[in-house]
Amino acid sequence: QVQLVESGGGLVQAGGSLKLSCAASGVTFSTSAMGWFRQAPGKERELVAAISWRIGSAYHSDSVKGRFTISRDNAKNTVYLQMNSLEPEDTAVYYCAAAPYLFDYTRAEEYKFWGQGTQVTVSS
Repeated sequence: QVQLVESGGGLVQAGGSLKLSCAASGVTFSTSAMGWFRQAPGKERELVAAISWRIGSAYHSDSVKGRFTISRDNAKNTVYLQMNSLEPEDTAVYYCAAAPYLFDYTRAEEYKFWGQGTQVTVSS
């Protein structure tokens, strides 16, 4: 059983910060690419950030670059998304996803295991 459990979402004012966590089990975390996706009502799901299981590689979408930072702690089987300078446009359900042994970790369609999502709401 693969389980990805997100936490850390909530309501925050514009300009504020949140840190999302995703605890993984049932998957070999250290050899899985991990991604954060988001989906707002009426919008397509988008890849926000991803991090390779190989050393030293991470991706952030243009819309969040410089504000969000993805990181992982393999000892804790946890991936994080630090979100700073939040904007109302960041409001969405954020999902953690895993892609075992994925080398090209920005290929969103290759992520096969998903968490239940956590709501992030940014007020203006």
